[in-house]
Amino acid sequence: MKIFTALYDWALRWSQKKHAPYYLALMSFVESIFWPIPVDVMLAPMALTRPQKAWRFALIATFFSVAGAVIGYYLGRYFYDLLTPAINAVGYQSEMQMVQGWFTKWGVWIVFIAGFSPIPYKVFTISAGLLQMLFWPFIVASLIGRGMRFFLVAGLMKWGGKKMEEKLRQYIDWLGWIVVIGAVIAILVFR
Repeated sequence: MKIFTALYDWALRWSQKKHAPYYLALMSFVESIFWPIPVDVMLAPMALTRPQKAWRFALIATFFSVAGAVIGYYLGRYFYDLLTPAINAVGYQSEMQMVQGWFTKWGVWIVFIAGFSPIPYKVFTISAGLLQMLFWPFIVASLIGRGMRFFLVAGLMKWGGKKMEEKLRQYIDWLGWIVVIGAVIAILVFR
């Protein structure tokens, strides 16, 4: 089943549009609050098709992701009770409880890890506010974690160039299914 090839082609088309940096900014912002699709889906093809702007795209993704994280933080801090039905509706309640335990155990480090990893970052932004984590350490950990992730993605695409695009295209469906299977296993193991 070549589902991911079609998604990859769609992302490549969107990455070449004139307003792609604005789409990237919007996607980065909302992904830190509620959007389920990772920013990398837009960032990687943009850096691949326009490698001379790869660092600029990584900076846009980082800045707007952290700006969205601030909104997530304040939603968790002041409006968690109002958000609870929505969190339950999308099935994130057990993840929220698990993340709260991680905050207790690892503190600010968990924000850095979540910012860098493919774990749903929005759960951590809202939890940081709910648990009233100190704001500035939250921002610094978010900037470092998200920045490292987005600059790594942009750098790999810039460095790999056309050869990486060909290899990525060749194996995109395998990679996509591996990520889906990995996510399902992670959910089953950590529940």
